[in-house]
Amino acid sequence: MTVALSGKTALITGASKRIGNAIVRGLAEKGVHVVIHYSSSAKEAKQLCEELKVYKVNAWTIKADFTDPSEYETLIQRAMKIAGPLDILINNASFFSSDQMGNMTFAGLMQQIEINAWAPFVLSREFERQQRGSIINILDAKITGYDREHVSYLLSKQMFAILTKMTALDFAPAVRVNGIAPGLILSPAGKDEKYLKNLAKTVPLKRSGSPEDIVSAAIYLLTNDFLTGQVLFVDGGRHITEENLGPDLYQ
Repeated sequence: MTVALSGKTALITGASKRIGNAIVRGLAEKGVHVVIHYSSSAKEAKQLCEELKVYKVNAWTIKADFTDPSEYETLIQRAMKIAGPLDILINNASFFSSDQMGNMTFAGLMQQIEINAWAPFVLSREFERQQRGSIINILDAKITGYDREHVSYLLSKQMFAILTKMTALDFAPAVRVNGIAPGLILSPAGKDEKYLKNLAKTVPLKRSGSPEDIVSAAIYLLTNDFLTGQVLFVDGGRHITEENLGPDLYQ
């Protein structure tokens, strides 16, 4: 059965920039009212809110620091207070930093886990208490392999992937939970387009993707109501290479 999206309300975390921004626009284009979460990018979130007026949907901004439990533990209730009942939760916000086995710290690992796995799990649990709706977790195509330059980040995303399947079981049948694992979509902060071009050779399709590829995957997961516990790898097949080569891919 195909689910109609028009008129529904979604909370998208980390929504002011990059993939989150694209998802907000894609949902608004389908007639979805959106709550735009941000941590520090207030200006960008408000600008996005203004730009969505062309779609004739309601849009709100809301702030929460995912290193502060008092802010993310109350986010769902605060979002519902301004927007009403939520139909969709997109857990997109994440923290990406570099470390290796030799220099990773417990504090650094816990920070990655709190932002990338624990906070979105808390949001999902609060969302599920409505007994309705659909959740999409934005993961990473590297969860099937090993990235020796971002060990804590990868561990946190692998934990989030496991939680995606666990919550899909626990929250069924009222709430569906799925994931999207992006591959080469956007260059990391501080990197230019050459970064993507240099890594394109590691992708079976020999090219990078775009935020619109993630948006179309999200629309598919939201509109097909017989999908739960699935993770769509939107990565040109790169996760297959990750599985086969592991750390050798990064040498």
